[in-house]
Amino acid sequence: MSDVRVAVLDDYWRMAEKAVDWSSLDGATVDFFYDTLIDPAAIIERLKPYDALVTTRERTRFPAEVLEGLLNLKLIAGTGARQANVDMKRAEELGITVLNTTGSRGRGNSTAELAWALVLGVSRHIAWEDRQMREGRWQTRQAEGVGGKTLGILGMGKLGTRVAGYGNHFDMDVIAWGPTLDAERANTNRVRLVSWPELFSESDILSIHVPLTDLSRGWITARELALMKSSAFLVNTSRGPIVDESALISALTNDEIAGAALDVYDVEPVPVDHPLLKLDNVLLAPHLGYSTTSTIEVFMEQSLENVKGWLAVR
Repeated sequence: MSDVRVAVLDDYWRMAEKAVDWSSLDGATVDFFYDTLIDPAAIIERLKPYDALVTTRERTRFPAEVLEGLLNLKLIAGTGARQANVDMKRAEELGITVLNTTGSRGRGNSTAELAWALVLGVSRHIAWEDRQMREGRWQTRQAEGVGGKTLGILGMGKLGTRVAGYGNHFDMDVIAWGPTLDAERANTNRVRLVSWPELFSESDILSIHVPLTDLSRGWITARELALMKSSAFLVNTSRGPIVDESALISALTNDEIAGAALDVYDVEPVPVDHPLLKLDNVLLAPHLGYSTTSTIEVFMEQSLENVKGWLAVR
């Protein structure tokens, strides 16, 4: 097994090496990388010696051109239930095995918790007021609480249902639309089922909780944003490309909506010259939804077992 080379990618927190016993791979060489490369040629150049890759969610992307350039690659041990960063069809054609992890063993509330933190943070201007205080100013923006407001949920899966529950506990009127949501399930969760246009026009805060698929990519366009109230906030902890980023920037720049709270972006990490960084009505987080120490530890535990299983049958 000593001729097998394994790379653990995108370990921003530098915790993967200590999270599990990589030496249990019986002499395989394991290297750790702490940054994310965007350029396909740079990804190929760095990773072309490796037989197996352990990814941290969807940070490094593997489109067809990258997979085709990694001639030694036989395994991508991905984390999470979906690997939207991998061209799965091309991987199968090239004989590259792609494995998932099953989750975080009951500790899977982190994304819903972050979504709610963003709801409260953006609606009460907490980050903005923090900056103002440090510059000697006091109470510079008016804000209202969320009680009595309308929370819109786009997608009522596990995360959307949990965030809807938070809204109920905060005395909000919760509405939702989802591709498989029906009135019975909505009623069970104290949610009012609405149409697609109503979701945008009625929400004071709209929170996105659908996976990125061919169907959902680019779902929210300038048309949907134009339906929203000028006082409304958009919260996205799902995936950046679900929202047309240029349309969102335009809506925020022109005060067509009051603001946005974002944890996900078209390109991650966000480039230092990105227009979103220049807007003062946006609350930004660096894709923290799943990023808790316990979640990353479980991801690494399960990925190590996946690599061992692959090595046992290769």
